[in-house]
Amino acid sequence: MIPVQIIFSLFGLIVGSFLNVCIYRLPRSLSIVSPPSACPICHEHVKPWDNIPILSYFVLGGKCRKCREPISIRYPLVEFLNGLLYWAVVRWFGIGWHTPLMFMLVSAMVVITFIDLDFQIIPDAITLPGVVIGLLSASFLLPDPFSLHHSAHVISIVGFKNSFIGLLFGGGLFYLIAVLSRGGMGGGDIKMMAMVGAFMGWKSIFLTTFIGSVTGSAVGIFLMIAKGKGRKSKIPFGPFLAIGALATLFFGDIILKWYFQR
Repeated sequence: MIPVQIIFSLFGLIVGSFLNVCIYRLPRSLSIVSPPSACPICHEHVKPWDNIPILSYFVLGGKCRKCREPISIRYPLVEFLNGLLYWAVVRWFGIGWHTPLMFMLVSAMVVITFIDLDFQIIPDAITLPGVVIGLLSASFLLPDPFSLHHSAHVISIVGFKNSFIGLLFGGGLFYLIAVLSRGGMGGGDIKMMAMVGAFMGWKSIFLTTFIGSVTGSAVGIFLMIAKGKGRKSKIPFGPFLAIGALATLFFGDIILKWYFQR
């Protein structure tokens, strides 16, 4: 029998293929429903047998079947990453009514990351529904990432109050940063952190911001040294906040216990 974690991971690969559509079309204001997937160069519709997650990329040698133009390695990377995250959700939080919501959260982080890298925007179509879904679900479905046993059994849920404070704190903190930085922080980051707070509660804002800031600073310093980028070069912050949010989701309880037991 195939382990249930592998089954959900394979499902994550399939969803990852759809996420590639979202990453390409949302910032271009295109429908994510129609037309069917096509090569961005020759516009040939992708056949179902050429759209098998990860496998088709390597069978085709990373090229379009018709025009033979290269296909970005990003496509199988997104699929693999989403499959890995779905595996982690089931491994950490088990299976229940909360599972589809957790899948939505981690997939949203994937889409946000790659759109922000390309366009330096975080679409409202992802964050605003996420805020509402997180807030409505927190009272009775969403597991609190800061209340897990080491065996990964959830012992409590986020709760409406925790979620509402997280929403206000995440959005409010980053709104304040945007005002003080005079445009250095975008509106998309504000709404993203409101969504993170709604899903995971107010504690998640501290840890997500800290991890995002540390990783963002490290990458920024590396780019300044290796690539010669100036201090005023724009680096999207969304991907680093996404890293912080995912690290908080899966390791938040471990990180806090380690910190306070030092």
